[in-house]
Amino acid sequence: MSNSPEYKNTLNLPKTAFLMKADLPKREPAILKEWQDKDIYGLIRKSLEGKPKYVLHDGPPYANGDIHIGHALNKTLKDIVVKYKTMQGFDSPYIPGWDCHGLPIEHQLFKELKIRKHQIPQQEFRNKARDYALSYVTKQREQFKRLGVFGEWDNPYLTLNPDYEESILIAFNELVKSGYIYRGLKPVNWCFKCETALAEAEVEYEDNLSPSVFVRFKITGRKDFPDAFLVIWTTTPWTLLSNVAVAVHQDFIYTHIKTNKGDLIIAKDLLEDALGKMGIDKFKVVNDLKGKELEGLNYEHPFGLRLGRVVLADYISGQEGTGLVHIAPGHGNEDYLTGTKYNLEIIMPVDNRGNFDYSVGEFKGLNCLEANKLILEKLDKTGALLFNSQIRHSYPYCWRCKNPIIFRATKQWFLSLEHKGLRGKLKEIIREGVSWIPESGMERILGMVELRPDWCLSRQRYWGVPIPALVCNDCHEEFLISEVIERFISLCSQTGSDSWFSRDLKDFLPEGFTCPHCKSSNLSKGADILDVWFDSGVSAQAVLKKRAGLEFPASLYLEGSDQHRGWFQSSLIPSVCLQNIAPFKGVLTHGFVVDGEGKKMSKSEGNVVSPFDIIKDYGADILRLWVASSDYNEDIRISKEILLRLAEAYRKIRNTARFILSNLYDFNPDKDSVDISELKKIDRWLLNKLSITLGLTTKAYDNFQFHKAYKEIYDFCNEELSMCYLDMVKGRLYTYAAYSPERRSAQTAIYIALNHLVRAMAPILSFTAEEIWQNIPKSSRDASLGSVHLLVWPKEEFKEDAGLDLIIELIPEVAKGLEEMRALGKIGSSFDAQINLLTKDQIRYNFLTSLEDDLAECFKVSAVRVYKQDSLLPDKISKVCADIALEVKNASGVKCPRCWNYSETVGKSPEHPLICLKCAAAIREEKTN
Repeated sequence: MSNSPEYKNTLNLPKTAFLMKADLPKREPAILKEWQDKDIYGLIRKSLEGKPKYVLHDGPPYANGDIHIGHALNKTLKDIVVKYKTMQGFDSPYIPGWDCHGLPIEHQLFKELKIRKHQIPQQEFRNKARDYALSYVTKQREQFKRLGVFGEWDNPYLTLNPDYEESILIAFNELVKSGYIYRGLKPVNWCFKCETALAEAEVEYEDNLSPSVFVRFKITGRKDFPDAFLVIWTTTPWTLLSNVAVAVHQDFIYTHIKTNKGDLIIAKDLLEDALGKMGIDKFKVVNDLKGKELEGLNYEHPFGLRLGRVVLADYISGQEGTGLVHIAPGHGNEDYLTGTKYNLEIIMPVDNRGNFDYSVGEFKGLNCLEANKLILEKLDKTGALLFNSQIRHSYPYCWRCKNPIIFRATKQWFLSLEHKGLRGKLKEIIREGVSWIPESGMERILGMVELRPDWCLSRQRYWGVPIPALVCNDCHEEFLISEVIERFISLCSQTGSDSWFSRDLKDFLPEGFTCPHCKSSNLSKGADILDVWFDSGVSAQAVLKKRAGLEFPASLYLEGSDQHRGWFQSSLIPSVCLQNIAPFKGVLTHGFVVDGEGKKMSKSEGNVVSPFDIIKDYGADILRLWVASSDYNEDIRISKEILLRLAEAYRKIRNTARFILSNLYDFNPDKDSVDISELKKIDRWLLNKLSITLGLTTKAYDNFQFHKAYKEIYDFCNEELSMCYLDMVKGRLYTYAAYSPERRSAQTAIYIALNHLVRAMAPILSFTAEEIWQNIPKSSRDASLGSVHLLVWPKEEFKEDAGLDLIIELIPEVAKGLEEMRALGKIGSSFDAQINLLTKDQIRYNFLTSLEDDLAECFKVSAVRVYKQDSLLPDKISKVCADIALEVKNASGVKCPRCWNYSETVGKSPEHPLICLKCAAAIREEKTN
């Protein structure tokens, strides 16, 4: 603090190797290498052997490209949880995993090879796919490690490993033996570009422009409807070629009217709107009928393809259309269920590539979606088309190739949601057996499980675990035999699932085996691949139940909210089937990353933010700070402006730590610590505030509210420390004798504060916390710990209230008074001033006089005087306390060039006539030590 050269060397000026400039992009890799060289993760695991477990089970990303910002968000959230639980004393292993099979990897590889499925032999492609997936496992592993994520990176779980594939098949076989698996002809989500069935979670919805048409179907065989037509509404004209029925609601009233376009039957409540669209302004009502009365009517297909009949369905909308819906059981789940109820024929004229076959005559060879125009032209020519417009509505798209999909009935393998009351069990466990964070997740997944169809498990792909079914080449039946699956399991455990393709069929067949349907021995192997969601869905069986050191069920699954219809369901279903419990005790979901304006990120918009760019420009800790500071219950925004704000917040935290470290250079916690009871009151005040902050921070971590934990840490660093306490105690740290009780008291307080803060910030700012820890003085107890991540969580141990809150609340009023004096030119520095505190209350007077030694430090002035007087001037009375009045005066005495305080003792020391007696005593004390 001294301006005087001869006294500068007598001050305890700060010094530290902890740099102000973070330079995280360069410094973090060195810290990573140190963690790896010391095997910090292994030391963490060893230190917690035998402790209660907390297992966060990793949902595996696809090994098909570099990680994106969503991956960074997800993995960092997981790492924060694991590091916090570890410091809390839980044995919390983290086993990262990768999804290595299925359409995502196959699609990406076909894109790179620039070929289609039929242009390469399956085994050759499988070899390439394996190498491709493993190459991205290696890349992504290093990218995740660069984020500072701890885990068993050298021993992850990979769904393509033989031991994992063995677990997939064991689980599948158990489901077969329990009767959950069946083969059926049902409509499924079908991508004709990828030529495969899709799971519900592999479907995205986008706005799409589709036809909206009214078509009339002529009633036949009824004398009471001699020239009458049913008027249906559809947005998929191409499915009319597969029409076998028209559905009405049994409780709706339908009106039979005469018009210039024939006798029409339309729902009464929709009549006015429908006639307006068809341009019919004149009509005559024949009669009204209840929907139930229409059941069983026959009609002619508008293209003469077949006769259809009227059926009942309770899902008919009374809000739009005509109240009559055309039914094609091969093209929709509701249609299929209605078809099953009425034993309707399933017509499927569309092949794997989405093209019509020979059965539809003139439309043969056309892509079904592209055929809409020609179909409408023909309907118009026959007079069947009554209304034609376009409608923008939500339409399903393939999540990989981004093309529209269709519903197409094919023979597939399904897992029944009705067998053994499975759907009801799932709903009960969702409600009672799992903690959902946020709570709205429960209702979200309940609604999806309630409405979802049976799980289609088969895929028409090259890459993945084959479904070990047998096909009879004579009767064309396909079936599953448990003994065949068991033989495949045995071979798979040794050489992987390729054995299904490389080994001869006889290696899988029991001796003398024949088709159970026709007794033929002319058999071949099934070609379908298991749904990749089943692969990852049985990870509880393949990892949690199989690996030493884990436990089932997991403590937590943590993924994006889209996994309510994805991995959470695909994990829940087999677990309930096989173990009758959920594989997780808790489920936490987060939103998606969007740009600064809340828009979805896309390459075409140019608003994609890469995690690598953030790390290159700012460092991984800023990325981690972005994750922690965001309320993940909503979509999470990221932009350059947001990152700049976070970088500034980070600098404040770092500079706070640096100031503390720079004033601990001569502090040995074992020898120099002052007993808490002997600390100065302002130091005890700080520790009390630290305890409050730690309590709130711990509660925020416990509730997975990391944005609140970050805010508590930031606010404490910025407000209690930087803006308040550290500014107060600078003088004591710099000008008191190095070994004085007063300086050691302040050092004890800041040491404890930083020692606790570094632990609280370690799950979030993993690199910076490590750097702080390497620079902080250590007690003998902590000296052997090679990393901040080996520390235990701090306790709220400083509960004593030092009674200074009133004084702290007065600081803004004092600052205002000082500023007014400064504006008048009466003072420059705050040390040029003296504060007088006036009170007429004896109790208040006694309280203030007891603090007189601390008040000057709190207010950062040269002196504070407390006076008791009978009356207080109204304009001087504090807004904080009506018992106190404040006066700001010029400090008396002479300014000491060493401590900058005004004192009447300047010049009183024979040895040091230029400085105050307090400073002279400090120098004398320093020399005697």
